[in-house]
Amino acid sequence: MNIWLLLQGFGLGASMIIPIGAQNAYVLNQGIKRNHHLTTATVCSFLDIFFISLGIFGGGALLSQNETLLTSVTLGGVVFLSFYGFLSFKSAFAHSNQTTTDSIKAIGGRRAVIVGAVAVSVLNPHLYLDTVVILGSIGGQFEGPDRASFAIGTMTASFVWFYSLSLGAAKLAPTLSKPRVKQGIDITIGLMMYVIAFLLAKELAATYW
Repeated sequence: MNIWLLLQGFGLGASMIIPIGAQNAYVLNQGIKRNHHLTTATVCSFLDIFFISLGIFGGGALLSQNETLLTSVTLGGVVFLSFYGFLSFKSAFAHSNQTTTDSIKAIGGRRAVIVGAVAVSVLNPHLYLDTVVILGSIGGQFEGPDRASFAIGTMTASFVWFYSLSLGAAKLAPTLSKPRVKQGIDITIGLMMYVIAFLLAKELAATYW
């Protein structure tokens, strides 16, 4: 195994995953609530691994040329991110933060959490661009064991980041769950979701008009 390429893959993978986005916001939120947060981190990590493998081992070019698929994903992403942003604002301005949290926990069983994690991943066009197209085009330049080393490095970065974010949020939950702090986080996440949805819609409009 080529350690240098593994580290290179880890660094590049981390640079793609760490910037705040829908996935990170969802993992952070579940960690603060301690609502199946490790399940959330696991689902996001394995989905990243799937798409990284798809890109590095041959699927990048196929996906990047499929405009219908990318358009469908973008539309789905705009709708989902707008809805998620609405839920964040609703949580931020609820009369009772504790009541809201308890309600979310009551309806947010493991299955609902998994569905949410899949949605913020699969309905996120940036995931495809980062993991499949960009990482795929770079990793595809290597052959044999070198390609495997690069791929393992990028996949490891995904696991390390999502579990660190999830466990860190759960550890700091007593502080992050304070009404004012939690309200600020919810508002920030809501604004971020709407900004990302707007930018996606703008890109889609520019493509067709």
